[in-house]
Amino acid sequence: MSNRIIHLYSTPPHKCNYLPCRQATTTFIDPYLLTDMKFYDVLAKQGFRRNGNLLYRPHCTSCQACVPVRVPVQQFLPQRHHRRVWNKNQAITVTPHPKVFSREHFDLYCRYLSSRHSKGGMDNPSPQGYIQFLACHWAQTVFYEFRLGTQLIAVAVVDHLKEGLSAVYTFFEPSLSSRSLGVYAILWEIEETKRLNKPWLYLGYWIEECRKMSYKIDYQPIEIYSQTHHHWQLFEN
Repeated sequence: MSNRIIHLYSTPPHKCNYLPCRQATTTFIDPYLLTDMKFYDVLAKQGFRRNGNLLYRPHCTSCQACVPVRVPVQQFLPQRHHRRVWNKNQAITVTPHPKVFSREHFDLYCRYLSSRHSKGGMDNPSPQGYIQFLACHWAQTVFYEFRLGTQLIAVAVVDHLKEGLSAVYTFFEPSLSSRSLGVYAILWEIEETKRLNKPWLYLGYWIEECRKMSYKIDYQPIEIYSQTHHHWQLFEN
């Protein structure tokens, strides 16, 4: 890693997917360099995220709304509503599934997008686009199946890092909104990270002004990555 020359590329400014009134620029790593998990481990600690085979990080000149966050799982303190969600879903079983295409997963993914992200740029997904978005040939990725009885109700796509887990994406049955399955998935990932004796669960980017991304600060204590000072620090309200 120390002897590598890392090539960074940036997209042209484009409409931000989270704050539509703003312009966004994304920096990503040369995908030809991404061949092992050691590289991924180092970059995750610098606020990079994975999308398919690409590692990326927002690099907007006039905006720093996207803040990388991670939960130090041993210090996590569930709030009252977290405990309610956890207790409500104790009948759910979770099992690992390899990073290969599953029609059952894909059908749930389509229902989820149609209900939660209609006209959000992810409409009408194809099986190929789905697996290219979530899987990666060099990452240690697991598709965790959440089932109620035999019914598949959620899938959490998680990357296993040396010092933590990275929550890549979660989709769930939209008709079961009363179960708060998105919240339950994060609580389960926190517990799984503890079970594996790893210190951090990476949750991606917290965006305070975006309703769909502001929830991540709810899992405290939580650490944020300062792209100005290049280090993680405890978030203080």
